[in-house]
Amino acid sequence: MRQSRKLEHIKYALELADGPLPTGLSDIRLVHNAIPELNNEDIDLQVRVFDRSLEAPLLINAITGGNPGVLEINRLLARAASAAGVGMAVGSQTGALLDAELAGSFEVVRQENPAGLVIANVGAMVDASQALRAVEMVEANALQVHLNVAQELAMAEGDRAFRGALENIAKLVAASPVPVIVKEVGFGISGEVARVLQGLGVTWIDIGGAGGTNFAAIEHCRKAVSPVPEDWGIPTAASLAEVVAACPGCSIIASGGLRTPQDAVKSLALGASLAGIAGLWLKILLQQSYAGLVAELDRFKQGLSCLMLLLGARNVSDLCRVPLVITGFSGEYLRQRGVETGQWAQRS
Repeated sequence: MRQSRKLEHIKYALELADGPLPTGLSDIRLVHNAIPELNNEDIDLQVRVFDRSLEAPLLINAITGGNPGVLEINRLLARAASAAGVGMAVGSQTGALLDAELAGSFEVVRQENPAGLVIANVGAMVDASQALRAVEMVEANALQVHLNVAQELAMAEGDRAFRGALENIAKLVAASPVPVIVKEVGFGISGEVARVLQGLGVTWIDIGGAGGTNFAAIEHCRKAVSPVPEDWGIPTAASLAEVVAACPGCSIIASGGLRTPQDAVKSLALGASLAGIAGLWLKILLQQSYAGLVAELDRFKQGLSCLMLLLGARNVSDLCRVPLVITGFSGEYLRQRGVETGQWAQRS
């Protein structure tokens, strides 16, 4: 059942459009710098994350695994990550923790990218010994602990018991030999939840906002009985700004419907350390080719460089000082949530 579900998720992720909620990133307006005093060759996209150097602040985010049929997908994604010098997170490793024969669909990621940034992935309710096995399986540099209450509720066969997750996350943070990233899977993280996680010792949060791949919509396609509304969740831009404001000591991965270099730059300027993308790059790989994905990753990096030059940002850390204006729904949402958006608009 679990293995076939993985393939169905990929099938509908490829067929369905993003949303229906927009990410809110169109509400973010970057302020053009007409005199950047930089040359193109001055722009430096490199970052160092989890003791690994990346050529750009990009992550091929958690997609799949746990089915022999997706081994080749993970192989090619990992190969592309290595070629482009970006990070990669594997999908949930629960299936492989239950059935060792499925581990190969995850192990291939490290085999294809021996020196790169690889992130393991488990659910919030796994015990510490399972989490350690997941880390060892891919020789991970970090561990994603995913929050997927809405996804589980959307699945007819999904879990219905979630009590004890916070206590367990604290145990995973204490036991993990690598940094722990707590990640939502497309419904966003609020400022309140982020503060609770920070209190548990979590230093990395992947907001996984609404506006991209929608598991409620996918489950409607699979079973047509999902009780979770398709427009549920916190849009990516609002979630990201909330968490940045709530947890200034945390590092944040922006994900959830990012599709363009401008989406990534906006997210980095809002305060993210990495931009995570899954659906876009999976579609390019499966609907075009591996070569097409590598070319797209290269174009994406060129787009980042162009936008950074237009903003006068020599490196990625400079993006945290460029001004931006938050308008529309995102601006109103944040205002009512008590987030002062002028902190972004007035900086220079």
